[in-house]
Amino acid sequence: MKIIKTNLEGCFEIDPDVIGDERGYFYESFNVKTFEKVTGIKPEFVQDNQSKSKKGVFRGLHFQAPPFAQAKLVRVISGEVLDVAVDIRKGSPTFGQHHAVVLSAENKKQFYLPRGFAHGFLVLSESAEFFYKCDNYYNQPSDGGIYYNDPSLKIDWQMDESEILLSEKDRNLPMLGDFESPFEY
Repeated sequence: MKIIKTNLEGCFEIDPDVIGDERGYFYESFNVKTFEKVTGIKPEFVQDNQSKSKKGVFRGLHFQAPPFAQAKLVRVISGEVLDVAVDIRKGSPTFGQHHAVVLSAENKKQFYLPRGFAHGFLVLSESAEFFYKCDNYYNQPSDGGIYYNDPSLKIDWQMDESEILLSEKDRNLPMLGDFESPFEY
């Protein structure tokens, strides 16, 4: 597996080595020893989540505030999404910057983002099943987010805004400049 550093400190793309033949394929999706050796991070995942969404559904840009913040390892089981992390750590040299990666059942890539990042994904295929591991439990009162299409973020969503489906909660999230981040760099 290849673990690739991104422009955001602590965020990594994971590109597995897939062994395939006429019968199908096999790959190691995660190995904590390899991940720790390359990144210096040893995550302890405690909760797995999975969602299914139709084309155009956007979920995010979400985070959980400390002490319930979560690091996540995300991947797609079926379909394709554009997955995005935004650095929301006050004092970070990359505050407000993002990293986007296409995750799909076909490319089998994963994306690791540590605590201190807002996260979201947009379904590009007809539908997608999204799976992620978290290093902390969900805590509803700690749930927060920023508006996905904040112009200051400069994210190319690869889809016309009129095709994007948002929840009521996600439609009403603040712009990056209008909220006080609970994270310090």
